[in-house]
Amino acid sequence: MEPKNLLIIMDDEHFSGIVGCYGNPLVRTPNIDRLAAEGCRFRNAYSPSPICVPARAAFATGRYPHQTGYWDNCIAYDGRVEGWGHRLQREGIPVISIGKLHYLDEASPTGFDRQVLPMHIVGGGDVHGLIRDDPPPRPQCADLAGNIGPGDTSYIRYDRAITREACDWLRSSAATQPGRPWVTFVSFICPHYPMVAPPEFYALYDPNDIPPPKKRLQGTPSNAWFEAFESSYIWDRFFASDEQRRIAIASYYGLCTFIDDAVGQIMRTLEETGLSADTRVMFTSDHGDNLGARGLWGKSTMYEESASVPLILAGPDVPKGRVVRTPASLVDCYQTVLDGVGLAAEGDELELPGTSLFEIAGRPDDEARPIFSEYHATAAISGSFMIRRGRYKYIRYLGVGVELFDLEEDPEELIDLSREPGYAGLLREFDAALRQVVDPEDADRRAKADQRKLIERYGGRQAVIDRACPSHTPAPA
Repeated sequence: MEPKNLLIIMDDEHFSGIVGCYGNPLVRTPNIDRLAAEGCRFRNAYSPSPICVPARAAFATGRYPHQTGYWDNCIAYDGRVEGWGHRLQREGIPVISIGKLHYLDEASPTGFDRQVLPMHIVGGGDVHGLIRDDPPPRPQCADLAGNIGPGDTSYIRYDRAITREACDWLRSSAATQPGRPWVTFVSFICPHYPMVAPPEFYALYDPNDIPPPKKRLQGTPSNAWFEAFESSYIWDRFFASDEQRRIAIASYYGLCTFIDDAVGQIMRTLEETGLSADTRVMFTSDHGDNLGARGLWGKSTMYEESASVPLILAGPDVPKGRVVRTPASLVDCYQTVLDGVGLAAEGDELELPGTSLFEIAGRPDDEARPIFSEYHATAAISGSFMIRRGRYKYIRYLGVGVELFDLEEDPEELIDLSREPGYAGLLREFDAALRQVVDPEDADRRAKADQRKLIERYGGRQAVIDRACPSHTPAPA
């Protein structure tokens, strides 16, 4: 494959099920759909950790949280584990970011020649999320239900500025880069809550058309894990009615269309500048959003709504109109970046768990490819771990229990097979597959040890609880 420029577009908290080309009949995402039609869409793509900071660290490094120690929304990427940006810099390939990074800070050597409008963690990040033994209620969850419907937010204004900067860069700087390919990472914050959408996009959706969120499974081993989870993530109790929930979801749909419009502006600029013939494009998200399913909002679970992300490739040498059924992960992006600009993996890169998405797209489907995700952050009394392989998804809630879903027969994950007769052998296979990737007990122990150190640094449990902590990172001024 000939080396080309690579434009990576990532939004935030975008469940793949709220994209037209992924089968959603209500949402309007014509520009993302067009990108998929002109390239290839990965049908089963996942976040390596369904929460912002760990997901983005895994995206940068090609390594899982248990391999790097970037466990949660406090322990942010700082460059101590090298990422694909560092390799590009050593090779003299221009690499810049525009928009949200959610790394430690702008000064840390995280592999970008230049950061434009960067967003990083503020005030140490989500310090409340460090407390995982008997996690306290999060009153800031009230912000979700209290800010819904049409309107304007700092996040909307931030994303508009990111769109302008991305288009300006394509018109000017990118057009004058030296002969070598460049890599540009454009990263939006929407459709991350607050669920307030620009009025023109909110108006596209009638809350009455939004189906009510599905209910939780009862009587499953995971309920004990979720009792603690929901005692902390208390989002749903602040909604006064299902009507309010529908307004929030309609707002999320509006935000998805808002981001789609931004993608359209960037793609038109790519065409107008003549760069499209020499530029490949990747579109994805860091994780999804539960959107009220099972009474859950935000991310942090291994269900499809939270863990599944859109993933699309387009441009020169990318198969057109193909739907790739091979499961994929954001950890595949490291090799994808190298492959796209014509670099071969070397040294420690040869040991990374991912595979170039360009390579995967050029092969026959391998639906048995296992995909792994882990979560060690806010409200989790123990680590949760997922293996997706073939038609099945296996979730282990360490020390509590497991869930098993057949995603072909039960795509809504409503039937837990873990205690059904006849699945004991499959559960043993999945547990063995999980342990080939990670020692879950060791990962859980190390994550909690690192978090306890931070809790003590902040003065102990009560001092952390008393510390001001907003429901979401403020947009840069």
